[in-house]
Amino acid sequence: MRNRDQGPGVRGQRKVRPTKSLVGAALLALLVALVVGCASTGRATSGKAVPPPPAAGASVEEGLASWYGEPYHGRATASGIRYDMWGMTAAHRTLPFGTQVHVRNLDNGSEADVTINDRGPFVAGRILDLSRGAAEALGAIGPGVIPVRLEIRSLGDGMPDEPCWEVQVGAFAREENAARARAALEGKGFSVRFAPSGGGLTRVRATGIEGRKKALGIAQSLAGEYPGAVAVPCGGGL
Repeated sequence: MRNRDQGPGVRGQRKVRPTKSLVGAALLALLVALVVGCASTGRATSGKAVPPPPAAGASVEEGLASWYGEPYHGRATASGIRYDMWGMTAAHRTLPFGTQVHVRNLDNGSEADVTINDRGPFVAGRILDLSRGAAEALGAIGPGVIPVRLEIRSLGDGMPDEPCWEVQVGAFAREENAARARAALEGKGFSVRFAPSGGGLTRVRATGIEGRKKALGIAQSLAGEYPGAVAVPCGGGL
């Protein structure tokens, strides 16, 4: 810790010849100052510095949350786990699978804990897709879309040991848009597959990528052209 600056000396006074008592007092003061300074230095350098706790809100995100239910119930999520719409789960575009998130509805104050096991939503402005069970707990069924605050409680491992990964660039309602994305990816040298989804959407994925690290790098390189590009294990999200 940096020492506080001492104040300026007193100036403009008439010089007074120091007496023996003044000299003795000055020497004593100097000795005390040296002892205190050495003691302070010893405390400052002893032991390892303790880092400050993480700042409040460092793992917080705010935005809009929607929910999804019946058409997807029983299908595989992007993590490969079967979707249970009555469970307390959610889809997020980037958080690792298995991440535990505390969600607060900013409209009514309702709160719930969910596990990230899917990817989405791929709609501008939305940051979370809730399961029906989580949506009921948060009061999101009626409104459909609610403002939320997310607080990460613990990060999941992201399934790093999966050998095969894909990069999903989007889910398209129009066949021509999906075909255009496929042609663009194939033009970059990627193998591509369509992953049909509920609601008439078609997910377009660059597939057959070895390892999560490589998939994350490819997703990042494609993010400029496809803002929703995200790495997922092969076979998930069907």
